[in-house]
Amino acid sequence: MSVPKAADLPPGVPTPPRLNTSPPEVPNAKVSFPIPHVLLVTLNRPDSLNAIPRPQHFALGRLWDWFDDEPALRVAVITGTGRAFCAGADLKEWDGLNSAGTSGPQKSVSGAPSQTSTTPDGSTSESEQRAGARDMPASRFPRGGFGGMSNRGGQKPILAAVNGLCLGGGMEMAINCDMVLASEDAVFGLPEVTIGVIALAGALPRLVRSVGRQRAAEMALGGKKYGAEEMRRWGLVNEVVPAGDAEGAAADGLGRTRVLAKALEWAARIAGNSPDAVVVSREGLKLGWEGVGPEVGTNMLIHGWYGRMEKGENMREGVKSFVERRKPVWVDSKL
Repeated sequence: MSVPKAADLPPGVPTPPRLNTSPPEVPNAKVSFPIPHVLLVTLNRPDSLNAIPRPQHFALGRLWDWFDDEPALRVAVITGTGRAFCAGADLKEWDGLNSAGTSGPQKSVSGAPSQTSTTPDGSTSESEQRAGARDMPASRFPRGGFGGMSNRGGQKPILAAVNGLCLGGGMEMAINCDMVLASEDAVFGLPEVTIGVIALAGALPRLVRSVGRQRAAEMALGGKKYGAEEMRRWGLVNEVVPAGDAEGAAADGLGRTRVLAKALEWAARIAGNSPDAVVVSREGLKLGWEGVGPEVGTNMLIHGWYGRMEKGENMREGVKSFVERRKPVWVDSKL
């Protein structure tokens, strides 16, 4: 996937950042750079509620690795087209693999069930799935999990702009995002148990840490759906945004929803901070997320990432700019 030149872009579309390499190809997704230092990934299978077929997980995993490796990029946002953020796995593909006998011991692993079984955008027909089953990746997901991110550690933050249905694997991705902004009409849930599978792409242990055992059991064992406001009260959503298009969306040619505009607002705020400080602060948060005690985690941070950050340009620039009462000028992180 090549990065478009400024001359090739329609009026109002921001110029892409200077990148070391082009982003990897990702089927059924749009990759763009709407504001400085921010990567936007838009899942684009609206007729299938943005259900993700198996090859796309690996392509997205490569994209997130590329994002971490590109110094000019500091924050990513993921959203969906149509009425879904992501409704989970492509069940038609899954059924075809089961029929071909290729799922093996991982048949009970959830990518999270989708509410659709169609693939009208031509990702793979049932006959193609069976014929090409031997070419499928040996594992159901890449190391980063569903969508390459439900089990991702990573170096840089990813924000979710949940524009609609967020079910199964889509919910697993959202749970592991650094922030979640949701449209008021978004719907969340882990309905895996209703079709005889389980959420095994990283959500279950993280859900317990986020909302407690009883609420996690309600969601994972009951399979019910929840509104955005309830998920905000539970602590899984940062902010609920009115539904609909953002003001001026038609004029700017970007088709931004209000929830995407809010996510980009947060992304710009984060990208405006020291990229080194964001990376290292996130590492500290991950230590707590992964169950490391505060004393041990702080000690690991001080003797690891912080030492590297302390030697960098951005820490010196931040302190100097404060003393001189001016806005800091950050350089791309070298951590």
